[in-house]
Amino acid sequence: MYELIGTVKSRAFRVMWMLEELDEPYTHVDTGPHSDIVKAVNPSGKVPVLREGDAVLTDSTAIITYLADKHGKLTYPAGTLERARQDAMTHQILDEVDALLWTAARHGFVLPMEYRVAGIKDSLKWEMAINLDRIAHQLTGAFLMGDKMTLPDIVLTHCLGWATTAKFDPAPAALRDYLDRMRARPAYLTARQGA
Repeated sequence: MYELIGTVKSRAFRVMWMLEELDEPYTHVDTGPHSDIVKAVNPSGKVPVLREGDAVLTDSTAIITYLADKHGKLTYPAGTLERARQDAMTHQILDEVDALLWTAARHGFVLPMEYRVAGIKDSLKWEMAINLDRIAHQLTGAFLMGDKMTLPDIVLTHCLGWATTAKFDPAPAALRDYLDRMRARPAYLTARQGA
């Protein structure tokens, strides 16, 4: 059985949602970053952490990729063109959406005051609007990869929710509709409750 460490209000949610979609049993240790529990298994203090027996995995995207590959769901097989396109979409979201959100968070409340750049969020909002518009135009089916849900859907849905909470401008209509569909999934709703 898996053990997931991290609060549902962090990137640990991505892992929790993936485990729910896979219908895999797990226990959840609801704790924030830099807690003693987290530092005992991840010296950086970052969440999420997934434990499988004695093995410890970190980084939400690495974890959900591992889970998708291991269980053969929500992914295309490694070595296929579909997988290369899926990986490209995942990295696009991480580079063009997640990175902007994390930069805004660091300069909003994570970094010490003397290292925060005032007004940086305006440039991040401008860039986010361009990037989300590009992703919206790439959406050709119910999911990012067409008619099959894959792990980049989990990452983008989490980021779109994060962007709303962080008071970024609303996403294009196609992505707002997409977000509503994704948030209606039973596995999403179960994970949102903290399983």
